[in-house]
Amino acid sequence: MYLTQPIKKITLGLAGAIALMAGSAQANTELKVYTALETEQLRPYAKAFNAQYPDISIKWVRDSTGIVTAKLLAEKNNPQADVIWGLAATSLLVLKEQDMLEPYAPKGLAKLSPKFRDKAATPSWVGMDAWMASLCFNTIEAEKLGLPKPTRWEDLTKPVYKGHVVMPNPASSGTGFLDVSSWLQLFGEDKGWDYMDRLHNNIARYTHSGSKPCKLAAAGEAPIGISFAYKGASLKKKGAPLDVIYPQEGLGWDMEAASIVKGTKNLDAARKLMDFAVSKEANKLYNKSFAVVAYPGIAQQIPYFPSDAESLMMNNDFEWSASNRKQILSKWQSRYDSKSDPK
Repeated sequence: MYLTQPIKKITLGLAGAIALMAGSAQANTELKVYTALETEQLRPYAKAFNAQYPDISIKWVRDSTGIVTAKLLAEKNNPQADVIWGLAATSLLVLKEQDMLEPYAPKGLAKLSPKFRDKAATPSWVGMDAWMASLCFNTIEAEKLGLPKPTRWEDLTKPVYKGHVVMPNPASSGTGFLDVSSWLQLFGEDKGWDYMDRLHNNIARYTHSGSKPCKLAAAGEAPIGISFAYKGASLKKKGAPLDVIYPQEGLGWDMEAASIVKGTKNLDAARKLMDFAVSKEANKLYNKSFAVVAYPGIAQQIPYFPSDAESLMMNNDFEWSASNRKQILSKWQSRYDSKSDPK
């Protein structure tokens, strides 16, 4: 009889501890986050988010923009992602048209530049940063081959560059799509397709990654890679023999953006991630990789980016690009896909 009370107390104490641990486990929410961010960016972003929200873990699903977009569209009737953090705004506009995004106005939204958000009163997506087109030019390989340094998009169609240019496939790469859609806007549709016909004559291969043409150029496997500024600048900083070139006609660009996937079972946690995604701290992280970010006054000069980066960016009609995406890709593939890398 005297042992009964202590045993009961111990039993109740253990039960309470088990319940507390179970409660903690239940409180730890996992968000499945789809992204096209570069792999090296994922850990710092998640670490900064978890410093504020240690009870929410991120499970990244990362691939190229076109592949992530296609995956989301395929999952429309059975969503698997909770949040999109780092995907082209043109892709998110396509998803919005399909009613696949959960509108939410994150805390601090009013502090963002107006062009870095969905135009709706309660936005379906918010911008993070802008990534812009560039050329990665291997100076060593170019000298061996006697190739002059290009300064314009038009230069890439000259016979001297035949077989020496690598470009991303726009169906699988967001960088490839921003190139194609920007040329159609810069030159006009007829002249844009004519330009791509002539460029195609000089293309060695189309890759399924926006960063791969620059990586190939950095490794000396191709003298010229059509890519984006962040990858060129980061590889040059690591010592690659590259010149990062910003063609004079104007730079195509797209906006990395974030959104909540409609149908998520973790809506509260997803909203917290969106709050962080627009925060000043998050934008400081974006600025480590990109010269233009959504939060005004944050951006500092980045080595090997032009000092007037924003002024070089063309006036991009994202709505036009998104609404014409399917037709543009279909026409591109029918003309040029024969030089694409195997999937």
